[in-house]
Amino acid sequence: MQLSTFSRARSDERARLQPYKRSNRQASAAVKYIVLMALVIVFGAPFLWLVVTALKTPEEMVAFPVHFLPAQPAWNNFVQALTSINYAAYAANSLLLSTVYATLITFSSALVGFGFARLRGWGKRPLFMIMLSTLMLPQIVTLIPTYILFSHLGFVDTYWPWVLWGLAASPYLVFLFRRFFSAIPIELEEAAILDGCGYGRVFWRIFLPLSIPVMVTAFLLSFTWVWGDYITPSLLLSQDNTTLAVAISGLYLDPHGNALQTVQAAGALIYVIPEIVVFFLAQRYFVRGIVTSGLKG
Repeated sequence: MQLSTFSRARSDERARLQPYKRSNRQASAAVKYIVLMALVIVFGAPFLWLVVTALKTPEEMVAFPVHFLPAQPAWNNFVQALTSINYAAYAANSLLLSTVYATLITFSSALVGFGFARLRGWGKRPLFMIMLSTLMLPQIVTLIPTYILFSHLGFVDTYWPWVLWGLAASPYLVFLFRRFFSAIPIELEEAAILDGCGYGRVFWRIFLPLSIPVMVTAFLLSFTWVWGDYITPSLLLSQDNTTLAVAISGLYLDPHGNALQTVQAAGALIYVIPEIVVFFLAQRYFVRGIVTSGLKG
């Protein structure tokens, strides 16, 4: 009798608290959506402003007070962006550099990550920590030594620096691959070795196919690093061999040498569209690669 009375009291208490729990969940969900909307506005506003600027006339661009929306879209900005400079040639330079660099650094980083994850040897952990510590160096610190080195090698105004960087592996990508390879069961490696495979075949036949999501992630990250890089091409390449990022920022000028900002915005908008398309097409692999590289066990 006492037990049933106690159970009934507990049930009544849960029923009384249920509306409060539901309201707390709703309030928590509302806060999450508000934060997400704020982040969307913060990160989406620059891109939205780029689109609006690309559709304005030069007069609307400098008008005060500011006109957020153009009276009529100035589609001629896109025509001028594609025809006033050798847009296709600069885009081809960017595509070549980005693809070659991303391909090389993806495979080299996978190989180094496999070594740190699976090979045995003294000093492996200290070497890995030293490699990761280089991520703390800002790029601006290494610009002058980099230019002096490639100048002595005769690689200025060539694409060889990007080939060498691609072969050298990336500390961040090595970290991603090492985390992923460390989570693969050791039984797969031992079974392959018992079947007569060396570490090279184990890497090529087992670990590399399993790491497709991480490889796609590494390729996309590397591609966007070079595709959007402005400082390095402006330092090492001449105007004829430079990339689209440098060309957009400095070659859209009027007869008086002033920047054509609306045309620059149109050129930049065309410039970022391939990255957006590639990201959305490979988003499933990208997210899976980031998640699986962060899991251990």
